[in-house]
Amino acid sequence: MAFQCQRDCYMQEFATSVVSCCPGELKLETNGKKEKVKGFNVTLKDTILFPEGGGQPDDRGTIGDVPVLRVTRQGPEAVHFVESALEVGAEVQLKVDWERRFDHMQQHSGQHLVTALADTMFGYKTTSWELGRQRSIIELDTATVKPGEMEALERAVNEKIRNHVPVTVQLLSLDDPAVEKVRSRGLPDDHAGPIRIIEIEGVDANMCCGTHVSNLSHLQVIKILGTEKGKKNKTNLIFLAGNRVLKYAEKSYSIERSLTSLLKTGADDHVEAVDKLQKSVKVLQKNNLNLLRDMAVLIAQNFKSNPNKGNLFCLHRKDGDNEFMNIVANEVGTEDTVVFLTVGEEKGAGLFLLAGPVGIVDELGPRVLELLEGKGAGKNGRFQGKANRMGWRAEVEALLREHSRLRSSEEE
Repeated sequence: MAFQCQRDCYMQEFATSVVSCCPGELKLETNGKKEKVKGFNVTLKDTILFPEGGGQPDDRGTIGDVPVLRVTRQGPEAVHFVESALEVGAEVQLKVDWERRFDHMQQHSGQHLVTALADTMFGYKTTSWELGRQRSIIELDTATVKPGEMEALERAVNEKIRNHVPVTVQLLSLDDPAVEKVRSRGLPDDHAGPIRIIEIEGVDANMCCGTHVSNLSHLQVIKILGTEKGKKNKTNLIFLAGNRVLKYAEKSYSIERSLTSLLKTGADDHVEAVDKLQKSVKVLQKNNLNLLRDMAVLIAQNFKSNPNKGNLFCLHRKDGDNEFMNIVANEVGTEDTVVFLTVGEEKGAGLFLLAGPVGIVDELGPRVLELLEGKGAGKNGRFQGKANRMGWRAEVEALLREHSRLRSSEEE
């Protein structure tokens, strides 16, 4: 069937009734983590909330005052997932999140236009596409594009937009001969009802279930950001349409102003200024590394020259790395001395190294790892890795001192 959202993509509110409401479960991603949410799967007599399909994400909106968290298509039905139960037979008012919907319309119609002209102008077929949250990607069936082609394609699509070309929707039966003449990548196995054709007048006719603008002028503008190497023998074309172009320009200008303030140069000189800074940082990092190496040697020599040095050496430095710790350990010598070194934040995360006689390191390494809540491994008298609880260094040092005391008493 064709839903109301497909018959009138611009409708923002709609009255309908609840057909069914069954308990359900949905996996939602929150802050990068997926969690299961219990709720209800609701079907309606009709809907203006588009279920995902044709490369287009689903809509968001409300049924009455109940938020719709997901809309999916199951055969001829659109299933709305909500967290509160709805009464079967109840008359309800639907509202669509219009900003999200119109954005999807602009990107989807933009994709149809870019796809059609890329084929007409250069013979590049579209094999798939992705409507992303910030930008969209069209996969072209070509390993490379020639210089100047994307610029020409961008000029052509924006000329069509300026020409106010109409976009129309046709519903055809599956056996209609006209179906054979339209572009299509095939129908889903559970398709039901008429075939929906999106036609850009004089440009393209394509089988599609998504929501689209009624005129190319509603796209406002399309910006092709560039291309990148895709899967085997494919090229990814990256583009923005409509309001996304305006948001991109606004964000870019904001970044430009911030860089101008930080770098104390005009926008045209940003790249050169950052290049100079990167080179300066590399020189400073190299000098800092050399100083750390020299410091590591001096620290070790100072310990070795102490007549009361004992057989345990502990050190923590906020700055440093694995190389610094290994230089200290090598210079101190670990045949008879246990060395415990840490670098990083005083009470946060960092790196550690426990070095010494093989038997002692094998015995104490796992305990040190446990106290520091770290991850690491030991081999040939060295146990090192990452520590998440540096604040427990004192407990580690107490453990090592006690072991050193017992060791010294045994040797006497």
